[in-house]
Amino acid sequence: MTDAGRTIVARATAPGRSALAILRVSGPEAVPVVAACFRGADLNAAASHTAHVGFLLAPDGSDIDQVVVTIFRAPRSATGEDVVEVSCHGGDFAPLLILQSLLAHGSHMAAPGEFTQRAFLNGKLDLAQAEAVADLIHASSTLAHRVSLSHLQGRYSEVLARLREELLELCAFVELELDFSEEDVAFADRGRLVRLLDHSEHLLDELLGSYQIGALLRDGVRVVIGGRPNAGKSTLLNALVGRDRAIVSPIPGTTRDEIEAEVEMEGLRFRFVDTAGLREAADAIELEGVRRARRSMETCDVLLYIYDLQSGLDAEERAFLAGVQVLQPLLPVLLVGNKEDLVPAVLSPEVEGVVFIGLAARSALPEASLLDPLVSLLVETVAAGLNRAEGSPVVMNQRHREHLGRALAAVRAARHALDAEASGDTLALDLRVALHELGSITGAITNEDVLDQIFSRFCIGK
Repeated sequence: MTDAGRTIVARATAPGRSALAILRVSGPEAVPVVAACFRGADLNAAASHTAHVGFLLAPDGSDIDQVVVTIFRAPRSATGEDVVEVSCHGGDFAPLLILQSLLAHGSHMAAPGEFTQRAFLNGKLDLAQAEAVADLIHASSTLAHRVSLSHLQGRYSEVLARLREELLELCAFVELELDFSEEDVAFADRGRLVRLLDHSEHLLDELLGSYQIGALLRDGVRVVIGGRPNAGKSTLLNALVGRDRAIVSPIPGTTRDEIEAEVEMEGLRFRFVDTAGLREAADAIELEGVRRARRSMETCDVLLYIYDLQSGLDAEERAFLAGVQVLQPLLPVLLVGNKEDLVPAVLSPEVEGVVFIGLAARSALPEASLLDPLVSLLVETVAAGLNRAEGSPVVMNQRHREHLGRALAAVRAARHALDAEASGDTLALDLRVALHELGSITGAITNEDVLDQIFSRFCIGK
């Protein structure tokens, strides 16, 4: 846990050459620490939310850099404590010297995530919002950014808080009845109990169901490109990402290992994986490549199976696709007939459970619009989840998923207990479990070890 008595400091911007760099100081002595090495206005007398131009000094009194110092007095700051931000010229040297001076004047190096942890402990953010800070920093697509920002703004927490308040009210009535059990007094409306438990179960089930799209937003959609050697897999990868990422050669078996590239399409990050051609391997290295290709297909979110329209889809390939449907019935499979510019007419092979599209991958690299139908199909594959991501809360955090799962199990147990006319003790116990799990997500119920584990994954300075 963070020591509230310490005044902490860290660089808040990434290292490297840049126009500006920012160092953040937070804690009870934040203003005096910076004032002790600042030449300009009297910072100790400065009002909150004011900026001051001056020079930051080294411990020996020499100038380090001209800076802008901004004061944020508690509790009107990001952490709820006194906060001072020092903006200096970018690069590595000036920020390092300023950091060393601030440390020499009594501040301490911040631990990873310590600023956000203090914001949580001081009531500026709940735990779900604090974790959304990290999600926002690591967002790699437009939709992931929107969902993370929505969580940071508290919309996800509001849903959980309303649900928890309803369950807490329900639990209070049940436990009140237990206190007056000898008087045979009923405080809870049984019909309302049923409706509330049904609503809670439905909402928790929806939140858990959103984790699938949440994981895609967080990690990107993993699309494996499979097929025979020389079907055009590497050419298609290059066309999809708009650059020569994979080597293209007429020699069969050129691709031996997985080649991965990422690109954003319609707000979502796609991770395309080019794999070795599926065939009887000619040597041990190619054999390993084929093995890895098959393993990738078992763990992907979408399979793009490409084949040469000139030679057609043979019986072995049809059997392979049928096997994929059996082993992974929920895996979306898009069948791509390549080299349509070399055949007089394109006919769908009509493989059951597989969506077909024809294209000319070679022509799509210089003319990206030729890929529009394929891109539309890829986006439609996750369209339902994407539409949800625009409106309702989406769970992206595995920790939240586990707590929600246990809360749902507890609510279902309470519903079963109510139907079975079980004792109030049993019903209250199940409701208390659900309340504990929901409170663990937002931090209404905290555990020091869990907090340390969460915030230790943040970057220093955040």
